[in-house]
Amino acid sequence: MTILQSYTTQMVLLGTALLGLASGIAGTFAVLRKESLIGDGLSHAALPGVVIAFLLTGIKDIEVLIIGAALSSITAAWLITITVENSKIKFDGALATILSAFFGLGMVLLTYLQSLNNAGQAGLSKFIFGQAATILARDVYITSAAALIIIVLTALFWKELNLISFDVEYAKTLQIPVTFTLILYRSLLIMTIIIGIQSVGAILISSLLIAPAVGARQWTNKLGTMCILAGCFGMVSAIGGTIWSTTVQKLPTGPAIIVILSVIVLLSLIFAPNRGILWQYRRNKQSKQALLSETAKISPADLQQKIYRAEGGQPRIGGAP
Repeated sequence: MTILQSYTTQMVLLGTALLGLASGIAGTFAVLRKESLIGDGLSHAALPGVVIAFLLTGIKDIEVLIIGAALSSITAAWLITITVENSKIKFDGALATILSAFFGLGMVLLTYLQSLNNAGQAGLSKFIFGQAATILARDVYITSAAALIIIVLTALFWKELNLISFDVEYAKTLQIPVTFTLILYRSLLIMTIIIGIQSVGAILISSLLIAPAVGARQWTNKLGTMCILAGCFGMVSAIGGTIWSTTVQKLPTGPAIIVILSVIVLLSLIFAPNRGILWQYRRNKQSKQALLSETAKISPADLQQKIYRAEGGQPRIGGAP
């Protein structure tokens, strides 16, 4: 029996595929709103919630750990918001400070937990880099259900999410419930992060959230197409990384997924039409050739008059000064 024929592997692939699809879709709005770093902050902030949930309950079930991660991420988001609103600290400064504080707390708590020699804590460190091979069928069901909820909510509130991604003030004039939509948008990000921590890890889940949208943006200017492409990029990288980590011993799932995703983004940056590096190089070269060709058709006297006219002077007769 090959690895792909294994029921466990198939279940893991299903869960990571849906996770990649949901991450690409949710991350599209973060990229368009220029809030790419919010995913990084919320994902790092989830780690102490995971450890505290286990310390308080002694249970390593994903339901309990997800609740802890969600509460921790929500607390971090709230602290970032009130810090920006009630001080002179900018968003990026508040995000970096709270991100490092929460992640540092998570690492300290994780080290303390490991020092207790509690057999039940085995596997919690996988939440740093992710390990799909340790996911149970029940975990896959929960991840898949959450991913489907993210996709359905995005489809139901597509218009509202579209408007707040580009112009919040214009959305208010259309009587769009902006506050509710912003809460929904951040809830989608948090939900994506907490269901992806076990597979991808707290450090790299933000990359799975943002990188697919960055790659998709190179190929299109349409939001719908960008969402579909981002979802596909996330799904392909999640499947490829999971297979890679399953076949290679001791290879964490998160880094494997992100390496494949980075290759996809790099190819998009190089080969995408209109925005790709090669396309830009070709267009600049063609423009330069066209300019040289046009310049070659102009006589020196006419060229001198064009330069003189461009500088604000009057046309010269017969090229005379």
